[in-house]
Amino acid sequence: MSNVTAVTKFILVGFSDVQELQTLCGVLFLVMYLAVLMNNLFIITLITLDLQLQTPMYFFLKNLSLLDAFFVSVPIPNFIVNSLTHNNSISILGCALQILLMSSFSSGEVFILTAMSYDRYVAICCPLHYEAIMSGGICVLMAAFCWATGLFLGAIYTSGTFSMPFCGANEIPQFFCDIPSLLRISCSGTLMVIYTSFGIGLCLGMSCVICVVISYFYIFWTVLKIPTTKGQSKAFSTCLPHLIVFTIFISTGCFVYLKTSPNSPITDRLFAMIYTLLPPALNPVIYSLRNADVKCALRRLLQNVFSRGSLHLTLKKA
Repeated sequence: MSNVTAVTKFILVGFSDVQELQTLCGVLFLVMYLAVLMNNLFIITLITLDLQLQTPMYFFLKNLSLLDAFFVSVPIPNFIVNSLTHNNSISILGCALQILLMSSFSSGEVFILTAMSYDRYVAICCPLHYEAIMSGGICVLMAAFCWATGLFLGAIYTSGTFSMPFCGANEIPQFFCDIPSLLRISCSGTLMVIYTSFGIGLCLGMSCVICVVISYFYIFWTVLKIPTTKGQSKAFSTCLPHLIVFTIFISTGCFVYLKTSPNSPITDRLFAMIYTLLPPALNPVIYSLRNADVKCALRRLLQNVFSRGSLHLTLKKA
């Protein structure tokens, strides 16, 4: 090992080696990033300002949008800068920070989505006890647990990954630092630490999936007992968006991190792009387009803005 050069930085392989295509990718990702960020910030602002949206469901939705905004802001701005400056290097510290933040925010999102499924279960299956079970203090504790557990998983992933030495090859075949790529270029003789941390995360993730499946089993069982079609439709309209968001996030994450056979490098990068951008982009759309409460809140916000603007013009003329 004395003749092997230790790695001091990594090279993130983008979508192309051609500088013109790198610039084009940077501009496209900039447009997509700004759209995703604005959509999630819009949901956060709307829920914060509208008093009628101060319910547990929208409290968790605000946390979900906040996690989405943080998550997409970790790898994408760095990739945009790299593409526009044609410099794909990243320091070990910067790579570790990417692993820590992306693991923390993605893990926290899984737990928030699980908490949202429990909220829907209580609302539909135990409506008479909903306010007592999902009180403000309980919701804050649940959200704090989700954020703290996500940070814990991110910390053990990062410490486990960077406890291994890296030597020789330093190219990461992705546009951001990811654990599978780092494992492939590690020169460690044992991967027990990272496999242990990965096992802990997998167990917690499977627990979340099982909790969501059980919650929706009882939800669908209860909804099907509702005698009117209108009542069933209203119940499904509050549950299906969450189920769609959860399925998209879990399935895209599995494509990136749990693939059973190696794919071509460009396929891996496309799946990584979908995993990074698609869930944060779809979450606000799915929850807002078919949600009457959000539409009404937006209408009230616009009315308040226009009325204040008209009042300001009237006072200015007077």
